Amino acid sequence: WNRQCYATFMVDPVALDLGLIQIRWYGLTYLAGLGTGWWLLARRDSQSGGVWTGQQVSDLVFNSAVGLIIGGRLGSVLFYNFSWYLSHPLDIFKIWQGGMSFHGGLIGVLVAIALFARSTNQRFFSIGDFIAPVVPVGLGFGRIGNFINAELWGAPTTVPWAMMFPGAGDLPRHPSQLYEAFLEGVVLFSVLWIFSSRPRPLMSTSGLFLLLYGIFRFSVEFVREPDVNLGYLSGGWLTMGQVLSTPMIIVGGILLLLAYRQQAKT
Repeated sequence: WNRQCYATFMVDPVALDLGLIQIRWYGLTYLAGLGTGWWLLARRDSQSGGVWTGQQVSDLVFNSAVGLIIGGRLGSVLFYNFSWYLSHPLDIFKIWQGGMSFHGGLIGVLVAIALFARSTNQRFFSIGDFIAPVVPVGLGFGRIGNFINAELWGAPTTVPWAMMFPGAGDLPRHPSQLYEAFLEGVVLFSVLWIFSSRPRPLMSTSGLFLLLYGIFRFSVEFVREPDVNLGYLSGGWLTMGQVLSTPMIIVGGILLLLAYRQQAKT
């Protein structure tokens, strides 16, 4: 692919320019993920016999969205570019420019689930297992937003589908955003939705989500350009994304083991 060929695939990050207000594709992808996830949760609840009320589903989605945005932004600030935001604190609020960390967002959602579980007197993993299958929908839309924003591009490559990204130099690169949209979005959603369509032991759906996401993210990081301010952390290949994904793989495996061991005992 050359620069001229890539230009055919380039999308203006601004979906609608109203002068004082700009509506960006990045924000629309988040809304699309939130709306689709909300609809799927309601459908998932109805398929399971309507265990939740409509208000509970709405509250869970709202609380999770707040946790995602706050945690995702703070994660990006703390994990990836703390020195920059320390000297430019107002940039923390410029979410429309990108800069959301999945791992930070996950922590924010877990906090939201814990608070929701406490307020509704429900078990933490009951809520986690309920919401986990629809999380990949938001992940997939978010990665499409990264692609449109021309951010988080891949490492240089000569594969036929390589692309040129603005601000990424003159080398063709892996469209790693699309790899992640497929693996973290389409594949992960399909596996979790099918897996959870039958009764499963408590913690198993949450564990499978953590395990598979960690594996997918760790793998794609090998063809994804590390953040310029961080670079490779060790050995010329280890990235911050891999460091943060490793605990997910371990915890996910442990949760699956405990879930099925507990089922065997009972």
